[in-house]
Amino acid sequence: MTGAGAVGSAGAPARPPPAIVLWALGVAAVLTAAGVLALALASEGVEQPILRAALLDWVSLPYIVSGLVAWRRRPESRFGPLMIVAGFALTLTTLQWAQSALVYTVGSLFDLLPAVVSTHVFLAFPTGRLERRPERVLVAVGYVAAIGGSLTVLLLGGFDSRDLLTVVPNQALAETVQNVQLVTLAAVCLGGVVLLVTRRRERAHSPRRPLALVVDLFAVSLLAFAVLLVAGIFALPGFELLRLVTIGLWGAAPFVFLLALLDARLAQSGVAGLLVELRADPAPDLRDALARALRDPSLALAYWLPTYGRWAGEDGRPVQVPDPDPRRATTLIDREGEHVAALIYDRALEDERELVAAVAAAADFALENGRLQAELQARLKELHGSRARVLEAGQRERQRLERNLHDGAQQRLVALRLELAVLGSRLAGDPDARMRVDRMSEEVSVSLDELRDLARGLHPAVLSGHGLAVALESLTARAPVPVQLNLDLAGRMPEAVEVTAYYVVSESLANAGKHARADSVSVDVRDEDGVLVVQVTDDGIGGADTEKGTGLRGLADRVEALDGRLRVWTPRGGGTRVRAEIPCG
Repeated sequence: MTGAGAVGSAGAPARPPPAIVLWALGVAAVLTAAGVLALALASEGVEQPILRAALLDWVSLPYIVSGLVAWRRRPESRFGPLMIVAGFALTLTTLQWAQSALVYTVGSLFDLLPAVVSTHVFLAFPTGRLERRPERVLVAVGYVAAIGGSLTVLLLGGFDSRDLLTVVPNQALAETVQNVQLVTLAAVCLGGVVLLVTRRRERAHSPRRPLALVVDLFAVSLLAFAVLLVAGIFALPGFELLRLVTIGLWGAAPFVFLLALLDARLAQSGVAGLLVELRADPAPDLRDALARALRDPSLALAYWLPTYGRWAGEDGRPVQVPDPDPRRATTLIDREGEHVAALIYDRALEDERELVAAVAAAADFALENGRLQAELQARLKELHGSRARVLEAGQRERQRLERNLHDGAQQRLVALRLELAVLGSRLAGDPDARMRVDRMSEEVSVSLDELRDLARGLHPAVLSGHGLAVALESLTARAPVPVQLNLDLAGRMPEAVEVTAYYVVSESLANAGKHARADSVSVDVRDEDGVLVVQVTDDGIGGADTEKGTGLRGLADRVEALDGRLRVWTPRGGGTRVRAEIPCG
């Protein structure tokens, strides 16, 4: 959406499924549950048919119902449809209760499918996708073991005369294959536990307790499943009790998932409190307010600063968006197609995008104000940094010049003055020559004083006496490349402005001659409504580095110290254009 703000990373919201589809699936679930009970009662080989049917329905119905709720609440997630499919798939194993050989064979083929379906569902939480390669490999191995192993057992004659797929009857080999199948599926379940525990550790700092509880219960259920499969191999005592516990945990998982959905729903209702808080306080601590609404104390805010073309925190310092930490997620907030801010939060909130979007919408105008504050802070920091660098560079330059003058020209002038003093003492008998020597010694002393003055306050002397126009004409006349100079100046400007403009042209010409390999340069200097605009364009190779080195960075510091702006366009092969805008007021 535009105007009120948009969550940039969420994309277009998915439409919920039609109500008729949800109702049809719900009716189908009820009919399937009734069919499971009828099939159990009609089978002579099923012990405690009502209990067995109730246990299967206890698992399948919650999966389907929870899947319907999840699909309706979060249509963009695949988890709801996955749970629905899993719920129906779990009932396939009951087909082996039928008297029909064909139905029995189909049911036997899917006998151990529940172990893999559970692993798939648990690892795909909460998006419905297997995000990582180990998860996809593990689930694929599980499906191959569950269906491929059962198919092999049936081809070997299985354990019932109703098997229609028998090719080479070999009950001993069939039993061995089944044991290998059970061990493999137990390993798949244990692998799922390891992956879930790893995910849990990655999100150990997550404040979303209901979601963490879902993951915990998923891991415990898979562990129980693995133990049940191993117990089936070795016919351990207490197998039936273990099966009841496993099915109980298995069927409870969807209820905990519904609890997590309810928790997310309650969290969204807290957005109203955020609105009240933001209206009551026109300048709130926005980060803390949003952190409370999202229940994520680690929340960070970043603002887009178009002036600087980067992201910054509330204090104006640069921030990397998106956060490189894999445990963090980022949501961009846009207004009228332009970035305003970014929320950086715990990745556990990714499956609650409705909550994040609601909080972002509620804080829309406050975020805009926050961005202005961040931009102001960034400007202040940049200005402070620029001026500090200018002063530091000036001090370093003075020290260098003073050292060079002291070790070079001053030493030679001092030596010359001493030589003149010696010469003067030898000319005591010639007053006229002595007077001339004394005059030269005085001139040397004056030159020394001028050099010291120049070192303490270095600037182009021609500016003071003749102004910027004459100084630029003199500068371009001595340039290493041909220069076309265009001036449109009404008169003298403040000295600091003239000196800065002079150095912009001087440094740009030096770069054009040294690095750009330019054949010609154009210099345009004009006064536009109280702003001195200096533009230097060359036809060189371009590709200048505006960050490294002190040349262009030093120019930017000089210009920004006067509240001006320096921009550089330097595409490779397209020449370089330097433009400075310096207020004259």
